[in-house]
Amino acid sequence: MMKMNLYRSLLLSVIVLGAIACGNEKKKDEKEIGKSESQSPLITVDTLVLKKRTFQKQIVCNGKLRAVFKSDLSFDGTGVITAINGSNGGYVKKGEVLATLDMKEAQVELEKSYRAMEKANIDLQDKLIGQGYSADTTGIPTAILRNVKISSGYDNAIDQLEAAKRRLASCYLIAPFSGRIANLDAKIYDRSANKLCTLIDDSYFDVEFSILEAEIEEVTKGQHVKIIPFINDEKTFYGDVTEINPLIDEHGQVKIRARVRNADRYLMEGMNVKIILEREIKNSFVVPKDAVVLRDGFQVMFCYREGKAVWTYVDVVMSNIDSHVIKGSEKKQTVISEEDVVITSNNLNLADGTDVTPNNRR
Repeated sequence: MMKMNLYRSLLLSVIVLGAIACGNEKKKDEKEIGKSESQSPLITVDTLVLKKRTFQKQIVCNGKLRAVFKSDLSFDGTGVITAINGSNGGYVKKGEVLATLDMKEAQVELEKSYRAMEKANIDLQDKLIGQGYSADTTGIPTAILRNVKISSGYDNAIDQLEAAKRRLASCYLIAPFSGRIANLDAKIYDRSANKLCTLIDDSYFDVEFSILEAEIEEVTKGQHVKIIPFINDEKTFYGDVTEINPLIDEHGQVKIRARVRNADRYLMEGMNVKIILEREIKNSFVVPKDAVVLRDGFQVMFCYREGKAVWTYVDVVMSNIDSHVIKGSEKKQTVISEEDVVITSNNLNLADGTDVTPNNRR
């Protein structure tokens, strides 16, 4: 009986000690969790000191490039092509020969015209001597000289000679201006078609686009524009507005034309581009677009104050590609001021009063 009591006492002691050990382990785990939570890192944010500055108000449109000088070239005459001096994309200067036709018949005609001219000149001299005049025509009355030239065939020979020279010249296709060759499909020994190629002066381009009637006061002739190709938004070209069409179409739009210099020969005829017209708006509160987020249907900006993110309602007055002009919210009756520190990053999941640490202040 005494042994049974002894076993019961020992078993009870083991159970009590086990319970105490489990309790201590649980407290230790709770302390570790609390320690881990208390040491979780603060949200790091970028900040901006709010100041009044100049805002670039923008109108963004789409347009297409058109060469200032562009021409479809063809021979004046017909014949077999014997030479082509260039290829698609090649650059030619004004006055250079692009292609040549077979000139044999034209050269024969020219030689015949020269001989006919010589004969007509001899006949003219004979008729003048026959009427008592010398070879010097300076003293001959105008009416008599004219009649003698017609009757001797002199004037007709001059016309035939000029026509033969023009026919020979038409065997050459000459570049009317400097530019690049395009749409050249003809080959040597082909017969000349209606169009041999297209010549494009790609040193300057016109870009045509349309703006809304409500935006017409934002555009003036000579205004600077930015032109960005769709295929590479890292390339930016600069031009000036050259034309404003004084007509509003049935869609309520006005056609605008600007001219841009093709500085590095990157732009091409027909290229689709984005056009940005800018106008300076001074003394505005300007923030990056990322600084403004939506909360419950309202536009909100977070300000940094004493280590916390403070929820501030704002109204966006106007926007461009990367920035907003803001003011205090009229509905919420909030006010923003210069020297407010605006949070510009990591603000999508912030709440009012969230602890944050600034990464920078600019």
